[in-house]
Amino acid sequence: MKVALVGATGMVGEVMLKVLAERNFPISELMLVASERSVGKKLSYRGQEYTVIGLAEAVAAKPDIAIFSAGGDTSLEWAPKFAEAGTTVVDNSSAWRMDPDKKLVVPEINADVLTANDKIIANPNCSTIQLVMALAPLHKKYKMRRVIVSTYQSVSGTGLKAVKQLENEIVGVPGEMAYPYPIGRNALPHCDVFLENGYTKEEMKLAREPQKILDDRTFSVTATAVRIPTSGGHSESVNVEFHNDFDLNEVRQILNDTPGVTVQDNPDTNTYPMPIYAHDKDEVFVGRIRRDETNRNTLNMWVVADNLRKGAATNAVQIAEYLVEKGLV
Repeated sequence: MKVALVGATGMVGEVMLKVLAERNFPISELMLVASERSVGKKLSYRGQEYTVIGLAEAVAAKPDIAIFSAGGDTSLEWAPKFAEAGTTVVDNSSAWRMDPDKKLVVPEINADVLTANDKIIANPNCSTIQLVMALAPLHKKYKMRRVIVSTYQSVSGTGLKAVKQLENEIVGVPGEMAYPYPIGRNALPHCDVFLENGYTKEEMKLAREPQKILDDRTFSVTATAVRIPTSGGHSESVNVEFHNDFDLNEVRQILNDTPGVTVQDNPDTNTYPMPIYAHDKDEVFVGRIRRDETNRNTLNMWVVADNLRKGAATNAVQIAEYLVEKGLV
Protein backbone atom coordinates (compact mmCIF):
# COMPACT_ATOMS: atom_id res chain seq x y z
CA MET A 1 0.00 0.00 0.00
CA LYS A 2 1.45 3.36 -1.07
CA VAL A 3 0.76 5.82 1.74
CA ALA A 4 1.31 9.58 1.85
CA LEU A 5 1.27 11.38 5.19
CA VAL A 6 0.56 15.05 4.56
CA GLY A 7 1.61 17.27 7.44
CA ALA A 8 4.22 14.78 8.57
CA THR A 9 6.30 17.38 10.43
CA GLY A 10 3.47 18.59 12.69
CA MET A 11 2.39 17.37 16.13
CA VAL A 12 -0.37 15.12 14.78
CA GLY A 13 1.87 13.95 11.95
CA GLU A 14 4.45 12.80 14.45
CA VAL A 15 1.82 10.83 16.37
CA MET A 16 0.43 9.49 13.09
CA LEU A 17 3.79 7.92 12.26
CA LYS A 18 3.90 6.35 15.70
CA VAL A 19 0.38 4.94 15.34
CA LEU A 20 1.03 3.58 11.83
CA ALA A 21 4.05 1.72 13.18
CA GLU A 22 2.32 0.45 16.32
CA ARG A 23 -0.64 -0.89 14.36
CA ASN A 24 1.54 -2.44 11.64
CA PHE A 25 -0.32 -0.66 8.89
CA PRO A 26 0.53 -2.32 5.55
CA ILE A 27 2.89 0.13 3.85
CA SER A 28 4.86 -0.81 0.75
CA GLU A 29 5.92 2.77 0.07
CA LEU A 30 5.75 5.73 2.47
CA MET A 31 5.78 9.37 1.42
CA LEU A 32 6.24 12.00 4.12
CA VAL A 33 4.78 15.23 2.82
CA ALA A 34 4.77 18.80 4.11
CA SER A 35 4.77 22.42 3.02
CA GLU A 36 7.60 23.84 0.95
CA ARG A 37 9.42 25.20 3.99
CA SER A 38 9.78 21.66 5.36
CA VAL A 39 10.76 19.95 2.11
CA GLY A 40 14.12 18.25 2.47
CA LYS A 41 13.82 17.63 6.20
CA LYS A 42 14.67 14.15 7.41
CA LEU A 43 12.21 12.07 9.43
CA SER A 44 12.46 8.54 10.72
CA TYR A 45 9.92 5.73 10.46
CA ARG A 46 10.67 2.27 11.80
CA GLY A 47 14.38 2.97 11.84
CA GLN A 48 14.50 4.18 8.25
CA GLU A 49 15.20 7.77 7.29
CA TYR A 50 12.85 9.54 4.89
CA THR A 51 13.19 12.88 3.15
CA VAL A 52 10.13 15.12 3.30
CA ILE A 53 8.69 15.89 -0.13
CA GLY A 54 6.29 18.54 -1.40
CA LEU A 55 2.60 18.20 -2.17
CA ALA A 56 2.90 18.32 -5.96
CA GLU A 57 5.48 15.54 -5.96
CA ALA A 58 3.25 13.44 -3.72
CA VAL A 59 0.21 13.88 -5.97
CA ALA A 60 2.28 12.85 -8.99
CA ALA A 61 3.32 9.66 -7.16
CA LYS A 62 -0.36 8.61 -6.94
CA PRO A 63 -0.43 7.03 -3.48
CA ASP A 64 -3.27 4.67 -2.62
CA ILE A 65 -4.07 6.54 0.59
CA ALA A 66 -3.17 10.05 1.74
CA ILE A 67 -3.71 10.91 5.38
CA PHE A 68 -3.91 14.68 5.83
CA SER A 69 -3.14 16.61 8.98
CA ALA A 70 -1.98 19.89 7.54
CA GLY A 71 -4.79 22.36 8.24
CA GLY A 72 -7.99 23.28 6.46
CA ASP A 73 -6.55 25.51 3.75
CA THR A 74 -4.10 22.83 2.63
CA SER A 75 -6.86 20.22 2.62
CA LEU A 76 -9.23 22.38 0.61
CA GLU A 77 -6.59 23.01 -2.03
CA TRP A 78 -4.83 19.66 -2.21
CA ALA A 79 -7.26 16.91 -1.16
CA PRO A 80 -9.21 17.24 -4.45
CA LYS A 81 -5.96 17.02 -6.41
CA PHE A 82 -5.04 13.77 -4.68
CA ALA A 83 -8.58 12.47 -5.20
CA GLU A 84 -8.45 13.32 -8.90
CA ALA A 85 -5.25 11.28 -9.13
CA GLY A 86 -7.11 8.27 -7.72
CA THR A 87 -5.91 8.59 -4.13
CA THR A 88 -8.29 8.11 -1.21
CA VAL A 89 -7.83 10.97 1.26
CA VAL A 90 -8.50 10.76 4.99
CA ASP A 91 -8.53 14.36 6.18
CA ASN A 92 -8.02 15.40 9.77
CA SER A 93 -8.94 19.08 9.29
CA SER A 94 -12.37 20.69 9.55
CA ALA A 95 -12.41 21.47 5.82
CA TRP A 96 -14.73 18.69 4.64
CA ARG A 97 -16.56 17.60 7.79
CA MET A 98 -19.88 19.27 7.12
CA ASP A 99 -19.76 18.90 3.35
CA PRO A 100 -22.96 16.95 2.56
CA ASP A 101 -21.10 14.90 -0.04
CA LYS A 102 -18.34 13.78 2.34
CA LYS A 103 -18.55 11.09 5.01
CA LEU A 104 -17.64 11.98 8.61
CA VAL A 105 -16.40 8.80 10.22
CA VAL A 106 -15.64 7.29 13.60
CA PRO A 107 -14.90 3.68 12.61
CA GLU A 108 -16.43 2.03 15.68
CA ILE A 109 -19.69 3.86 14.95
CA ASN A 110 -20.25 4.39 11.23
CA ALA A 111 -17.42 2.98 9.10
CA ASP A 112 -20.02 0.96 7.22
CA VAL A 113 -21.14 4.11 5.37
CA LEU A 114 -17.87 4.11 3.40
CA THR A 115 -17.65 2.96 -0.21
CA ALA A 116 -14.93 2.83 -2.84
CA ASN A 117 -16.39 6.03 -4.30
CA ASP A 118 -15.52 8.04 -1.18
CA LYS A 119 -12.29 9.71 -2.22
CA ILE A 120 -12.24 12.37 0.52
CA ILE A 121 -13.21 11.14 3.99
CA ALA A 122 -13.40 13.49 6.95
CA ASN A 123 -11.97 12.73 10.38
CA PRO A 124 -14.14 14.41 13.05
CA ASN A 125 -13.03 17.03 15.53
CA CYS A 126 -11.01 15.62 18.44
CA SER A 127 -13.59 16.59 21.06
CA THR A 128 -16.41 15.22 18.93
CA ILE A 129 -14.77 11.81 18.55
CA GLN A 130 -14.51 11.09 22.26
CA LEU A 131 -17.99 12.50 22.85
CA VAL A 132 -19.72 10.32 20.26
CA MET A 133 -17.78 7.24 21.32
CA ALA A 134 -19.52 7.54 24.69
CA LEU A 135 -22.87 8.75 23.36
CA ALA A 136 -23.46 6.38 20.43
CA PRO A 137 -24.14 3.16 22.37
CA LEU A 138 -26.33 5.00 24.87
CA HIS A 139 -28.27 6.75 22.11
CA LYS A 140 -28.95 3.40 20.51
CA LYS A 141 -30.45 2.10 23.74
CA TYR A 142 -32.17 5.12 25.30
CA LYS A 143 -32.54 7.69 22.47
CA MET A 144 -31.00 11.07 23.23
CA ARG A 145 -33.05 14.24 23.41
CA ARG A 146 -30.42 16.82 24.38
CA VAL A 147 -26.71 16.93 25.23
CA ILE A 148 -24.92 19.65 27.19
CA VAL A 149 -21.14 19.35 27.03
CA SER A 150 -18.41 21.46 28.60
CA THR A 151 -14.88 20.69 27.49
CA TYR A 152 -11.55 21.03 29.27
CA GLN A 153 -9.11 20.94 26.38
CA SER A 154 -5.36 20.49 26.32
CA VAL A 155 -3.05 23.03 24.75
CA SER A 156 -1.78 20.32 22.40
CA GLY A 157 -5.07 20.71 20.56
CA THR A 158 -3.91 24.16 19.49
CA GLY A 159 -0.48 22.99 18.39
CA LEU A 160 3.20 23.14 19.21
CA LYS A 161 3.21 26.91 19.68
CA ALA A 162 0.63 26.58 22.48
CA VAL A 163 2.54 23.75 24.14
CA LYS A 164 5.65 25.95 24.10
CA GLN A 165 3.68 28.84 25.61
CA LEU A 166 2.58 26.68 28.53
CA GLU A 167 6.07 25.27 29.04
CA ASN A 168 7.55 28.77 29.01
CA GLU A 169 5.01 30.05 31.52
CA ILE A 170 5.65 27.14 33.88
CA VAL A 171 9.35 27.99 34.10
CA GLY A 172 8.85 31.75 33.87
CA VAL A 173 10.54 32.27 30.52
CA PRO A 174 9.08 34.85 28.11
CA GLY A 175 8.19 33.57 24.67
CA GLU A 176 5.80 33.64 21.76
CA MET A 177 2.10 33.58 22.67
CA ALA A 178 -0.34 31.21 21.00
CA TYR A 179 -3.24 32.61 23.02
CA PRO A 180 -4.35 36.19 23.74
CA TYR A 181 -3.78 35.56 27.47
CA PRO A 182 -1.53 33.41 29.66
CA ILE A 183 -2.65 29.77 29.78
CA GLY A 184 -0.63 28.68 32.82
CA ARG A 185 -2.77 28.74 35.99
CA ASN A 186 -5.64 29.90 33.81
CA ALA A 187 -8.66 28.68 31.84
CA LEU A 188 -9.64 30.25 28.53
CA PRO A 189 -13.27 29.86 27.39
CA HIS A 190 -12.02 30.40 23.87
CA CYS A 191 -11.26 27.41 21.61
CA ASP A 192 -10.90 28.41 17.96
CA VAL A 193 -12.46 31.64 16.66
CA PHE A 194 -15.67 33.31 17.79
CA LEU A 195 -18.63 33.23 15.41
CA GLU A 196 -21.50 35.67 14.94
CA ASN A 197 -23.79 33.65 17.21
CA GLY A 198 -21.40 34.10 20.16
CA TYR A 199 -20.19 30.51 20.10
CA THR A 200 -16.71 29.48 19.06
CA LYS A 201 -16.06 27.38 16.01
CA GLU A 202 -15.04 24.50 18.30
CA GLU A 203 -18.37 24.68 20.12
CA MET A 204 -20.30 24.56 16.87
CA LYS A 205 -18.30 21.54 15.72
CA LEU A 206 -19.48 19.79 18.87
CA ALA A 207 -23.05 20.87 18.16
CA ARG A 208 -23.18 19.72 14.54
CA GLU A 209 -20.77 16.85 14.00
CA PRO A 210 -22.45 14.29 16.32
CA GLN A 211 -25.70 14.60 14.38
CA LYS A 212 -23.92 13.84 11.12
CA ILE A 213 -21.92 10.93 12.52
CA LEU A 214 -24.99 9.34 14.10
CA ASP A 215 -27.14 10.28 11.08
CA ASP A 216 -29.78 11.69 13.39
CA ARG A 217 -30.98 15.29 13.70
CA THR A 218 -33.60 14.56 16.36
CA PHE A 219 -31.29 15.39 19.27
CA SER A 220 -29.48 18.65 20.03
CA VAL A 221 -26.04 19.44 21.42
CA THR A 222 -24.92 22.66 23.05
CA ALA A 223 -21.32 23.18 24.08
CA THR A 224 -18.89 25.39 25.97
CA ALA A 225 -15.25 24.72 25.06
CA VAL A 226 -12.48 25.74 27.44
CA ARG A 227 -8.70 25.56 27.07
CA ILE A 228 -6.88 24.52 30.24
CA PRO A 229 -3.17 24.23 31.14
CA THR A 230 -2.71 20.53 30.48
CA SER A 231 -0.21 19.43 27.85
CA GLY A 232 -2.19 16.47 26.52
CA GLY A 233 -5.66 14.95 26.72
CA HIS A 234 -9.14 16.46 26.46
CA SER A 235 -11.81 16.07 29.15
CA GLU A 236 -15.55 16.62 28.87
CA SER A 237 -18.38 17.06 31.34
CA VAL A 238 -21.37 15.55 29.56
CA ASN A 239 -25.03 15.89 30.53
CA VAL A 240 -27.39 13.76 28.42
CA GLU A 241 -31.17 13.83 28.51
CA PHE A 242 -32.77 10.70 27.05
CA HIS A 243 -36.29 9.99 25.87
CA ASN A 244 -36.24 6.75 27.86
CA ASP A 245 -35.20 6.04 31.43
CA PHE A 246 -32.04 4.09 32.17
CA ASP A 247 -30.42 1.94 34.81
CA LEU A 248 -26.97 3.11 35.92
CA ASN A 249 -25.54 -0.40 36.10
CA GLU A 250 -26.82 -1.07 32.60
CA VAL A 251 -25.26 2.20 31.39
CA ARG A 252 -21.89 1.13 32.79
CA GLN A 253 -22.24 -2.29 31.20
CA ILE A 254 -23.19 -0.86 27.80
CA LEU A 255 -20.18 1.45 27.87
CA ASN A 256 -17.86 -1.31 29.06
CA ASP A 257 -19.02 -3.52 26.21
CA THR A 258 -18.36 -0.80 23.63
CA PRO A 259 -15.14 -1.34 21.64
CA GLY A 260 -12.73 1.51 22.27
CA VAL A 261 -14.40 2.62 25.52
CA THR A 262 -13.09 1.91 29.03
CA VAL A 263 -15.15 2.65 32.13
CA GLN A 264 -13.23 4.01 35.12
CA ASP A 265 -15.91 4.69 37.69
CA ASN A 266 -15.50 3.89 41.36
CA PRO A 267 -15.86 6.82 43.77
CA ASP A 268 -14.92 4.57 46.71
CA THR A 269 -11.39 4.20 45.34
CA ASN A 270 -11.18 7.65 43.70
CA THR A 271 -11.25 5.96 40.30
CA TYR A 272 -12.18 8.25 37.42
CA PRO A 273 -10.65 9.26 34.09
CA MET A 274 -7.90 11.87 34.00
CA PRO A 275 -5.97 13.23 31.02
CA ILE A 276 -2.61 12.42 32.58
CA TYR A 277 -3.49 8.72 32.48
CA ALA A 278 -5.17 8.84 29.06
CA HIS A 279 -1.90 10.04 27.52
CA ASP A 280 -0.62 7.84 24.70
CA LYS A 281 -3.66 5.56 24.86
CA ASP A 282 -6.29 4.96 22.19
CA GLU A 283 -9.27 4.29 24.43
CA VAL A 284 -11.96 6.75 25.42
CA PHE A 285 -12.31 6.70 29.19
CA VAL A 286 -15.66 7.31 30.89
CA GLY A 287 -16.38 7.84 34.58
CA ARG A 288 -18.32 9.88 37.16
CA ILE A 289 -21.42 8.15 35.79
CA ARG A 290 -24.43 9.34 37.77
CA ARG A 291 -28.02 10.37 37.44
CA ASP A 292 -28.85 14.07 37.09
CA GLU A 293 -31.18 14.49 40.05
CA THR A 294 -32.62 17.74 38.69
CA ASN A 295 -34.05 16.38 35.45
CA ARG A 296 -35.76 13.13 34.51
CA ASN A 297 -34.05 10.57 32.27
CA THR A 298 -30.80 12.55 32.43
CA LEU A 299 -27.27 11.27 32.91
CA ASN A 300 -24.00 12.95 33.88
CA MET A 301 -20.62 11.54 32.92
CA TRP A 302 -16.99 12.55 32.50
CA VAL A 303 -15.24 11.60 29.24
CA VAL A 304 -11.47 11.74 28.65
CA ALA A 305 -9.23 10.82 25.72
CA ASP A 306 -5.84 11.55 24.21
CA ASN A 307 -6.73 14.21 21.65
CA LEU A 308 -3.71 13.51 19.45
CA ARG A 309 -4.40 9.77 19.29
CA LYS A 310 -8.07 8.74 19.25
CA GLY A 311 -8.95 12.39 18.76
CA ALA A 312 -6.85 12.59 15.59
CA ALA A 313 -4.15 10.14 14.49
CA THR A 314 -5.59 6.83 15.66
CA ASN A 315 -9.06 7.54 14.30
CA ALA A 316 -7.60 8.46 10.90
CA VAL A 317 -5.47 5.32 10.78
CA GLN A 318 -8.48 3.21 11.80
CA ILE A 319 -10.38 4.65 8.84
CA ALA A 320 -7.49 3.72 6.56
CA GLU A 321 -7.40 0.22 8.08
CA TYR A 322 -11.10 -0.22 7.34
CA LEU A 323 -10.60 0.87 3.74
CA VAL A 324 -7.85 -1.70 3.29
CA GLU A 325 -9.72 -4.47 5.10
CA LYS A 326 -12.84 -4.00 2.98
CA GLY A 327 -10.93 -3.65 -0.29
CA LEU A 328 -12.12 -0.07 -0.81
CA VAL A 329 -8.66 1.14 -1.88
